[in-house]
Amino acid sequence: MIKDVANTVFAIVVLGALLFLPAWTFDYWQAWVFLAVFVLSTGIPSAYLARKDPPAIERRKQAGRESRPVQRIAVAVLFSCLPAMLVFSAFDHRFGWSPVPAVVPLIGDALVAAGMALTVLVVVQNRFAAGNITVESGQRVVSTGMYGVVRHPMYSVALIAVAGMPLALDSWWGLVFLVPVVIALAVRIRDEEVMLEQELDGYRDYMRSTRFRLIPGVW
Repeated sequence: MIKDVANTVFAIVVLGALLFLPAWTFDYWQAWVFLAVFVLSTGIPSAYLARKDPPAIERRKQAGRESRPVQRIAVAVLFSCLPAMLVFSAFDHRFGWSPVPAVVPLIGDALVAAGMALTVLVVVQNRFAAGNITVESGQRVVSTGMYGVVRHPMYSVALIAVAGMPLALDSWWGLVFLVPVVIALAVRIRDEEVMLEQELDGYRDYMRSTRFRLIPGVW
């Protein structure tokens, strides 16, 4: 517990530095609101899962520990783009490159909160949803709920949260980072499905019945 609390405090400090240093001011209400929304929308679901399904939390903590080369590259791109998006959005706020109406950051915060909250629903529907690409003993294909809409709902809801981040931080231009994020997710998904088709019984049939991978009606 002490380690988790220390890691959380460290993460908040780093996140604050990524926002307030490039903005070069603490008079940045959008960043303060975003920090509060981010901490609550990640902390509350984590606490819920830690109480209801501790192994699910442990699986989520494996993010980034990939054995497949393609996955390591995709994760590296994702882990680079997200902090870059935050820093760039803070610079945008500082220099006013893309003026944003006051209501837009609140919409962005709502997207962040919704995306984070929906991750709990994904994990509840599929407790084997891990932070890295793996197939565990006893794992089965889940084809109902959100998994009946898209094959990778965890990435879909994460994309909602990521799309909300630059908006929450008072930036339109920060949305350009969605392009490499979506490309990295697409590469990750294709490689993941190659493995799942080979190692997870029933996944090939699931792919036939659920057409879309990430965005309903698009791909």
